[in-house]
Amino acid sequence: MRERIIDIINDSIHVKEQILQTQIDTIVKVAKLIITSFRSGGKVLLFGNGGSAADAQHLAAEFVGRFQQDRAALGAIALTTNTSVLTALGNDYGYEIIFARQVEALAKPQDIAIGISTSGKAKNVLLAIKKAKEIGLKTICLSGGSGGELAKAADICLIIPSPITARIQEAHITIGHIICELVESELSK
Repeated sequence: MRERIIDIINDSIHVKEQILQTQIDTIVKVAKLIITSFRSGGKVLLFGNGGSAADAQHLAAEFVGRFQQDRAALGAIALTTNTSVLTALGNDYGYEIIFARQVEALAKPQDIAIGISTSGKAKNVLLAIKKAKEIGLKTICLSGGSGGELAKAADICLIIPSPITARIQEAHITIGHIICELVESELSK
């Protein structure tokens, strides 16, 4: 077990080292887009399935509450949390549109849409990104592996260079925390 633990931690470190080498400029671009959105009265809409849904909720909470500093609340909504909306849309229209329909209802052009999918293949996330672009939002995705169709659809995609879902999710939350810290630091000045 000890060796397996060491292997897992080393693999996670390796993925993060690759992010250091390839994703810094992209993380800066994402943070700047979000800062610009908040300064113009926009909000961030986040969505994903399973662990990515949990990440969407986690990051929305960091913006609305606080990350490390007491400051004014920042507008962020996880489109994964309203079970009545999710189940009504899933039942009436199909699971594929549960996020796109909410984007249609809630989004304004100054907002940011962040779709999270470890594979980049989640159809409901892809359709929401496409709907957000139709409305005029800047779109961001967090993905893994090749990035899938989501990487082609979003304006900016942070692709984690790993085929392992757990390593991708660990990297997503690390990047999410970095973005929260950058945004909070800039908006607290």
